[in-house]
Amino acid sequence: MDIGTVVRDSGSTIHAKKSGWRSTQPLIDYKRCTSCGWCWAYCPEPAIRLEGGKYIIDYSFCKGCGICAVECPLHCISMVME
Repeated sequence: MDIGTVVRDSGSTIHAKKSGWRSTQPLIDYKRCTSCGWCWAYCPEPAIRLEGGKYIIDYSFCKGCGICAVECPLHCISMVME
């Protein structure tokens, strides 16, 4: 095994889906969202990405931690029970 591969990939969860961990999931109110990117910046997983000028949540990677909802400056994200 190449040590460079181990170091480069260390700490990355991009290949580990976490949807089974959560009991709540974030929902974005796109009528209020300005696509500021705070949710993306604070998400500890690769669960939020920019597509077509708006941020979307990939629920296969979302663990339901709620950090995106807490950090959203316009409170456009709410956590709902699954």
